[in-house]
Amino acid sequence: MSEATVEALTSDENRPRAFREADTLVTILRGINFNPDAQPEDMVAMQLWCDGARVVTLRRQRLQTPFDVLATMERGRGPRTAGDLFTELVEQTVAKMNRSIVDMNDRIDELEEVDEDFPIETILTTIADIRRNCLALKRYMSPQHEALLQITRDPPDWLGDTNRRDIRETIDRLSRYIEDLDVSKESALVIQDDINNRATAQSNKTIYMLSIIAAIFLPLSFLTGLLGINVGGIPGTNSGDGFWLTVAFLGGVLGVQVLVFRKLRWL
Repeated sequence: MSEATVEALTSDENRPRAFREADTLVTILRGINFNPDAQPEDMVAMQLWCDGARVVTLRRQRLQTPFDVLATMERGRGPRTAGDLFTELVEQTVAKMNRSIVDMNDRIDELEEVDEDFPIETILTTIADIRRNCLALKRYMSPQHEALLQITRDPPDWLGDTNRRDIRETIDRLSRYIEDLDVSKESALVIQDDINNRATAQSNKTIYMLSIIAAIFLPLSFLTGLLGINVGGIPGTNSGDGFWLTVAFLGGVLGVQVLVFRKLRWL
């Protein structure tokens, strides 16, 4: 085994890829992390080494796929050859990604049905989490797609026709998952834009109403300020009904303003 192969199989961080070394196939995949207190997008690396007679898997964290395949083999219904085992590991690693994508789509569907009174901050936080998850998953799923394509381009002899067909089906499934991620990300963006537009419209409506109120009271404030200056000659100074006449006059000014505003369709 070459030094490059040993390094690829034991490295802490590896992007999904696949390459041949003589009749040996080395594949590095990423699987969904279903460990307790872990985020699904924190995908676990699984290194596969197969020479047609033996299959070796390496990983630094627990991954559900090898245990599921092992349980199937112990029940006597598992793969019979190294090629079948390799293919089964690849298929189940990719298939388990669907659960995380379905969960994100369900969360997006819930966001689309929430009431307008639902806290905007909570929705925006959820959308940010969904977008971050989509980016994290796609970070590994896209190169994983290329890695599986590389296997089909230069497969070893011990991968039979059935194995190659199954891997091609897995590639097609992974392509659909990547497309679903893009749709989920776009749907989250649409919801975010809609929420931002609603918030902007509400803010503009509030500013508009404040502007109308300011426009109504500006002339009234001017008149009351003019009548409140301490100089002689103010009308009604010596009249007992001066206050009520001033109130009536200001009420008339307010009524005229409202009529003008309605005619201009400001109200």
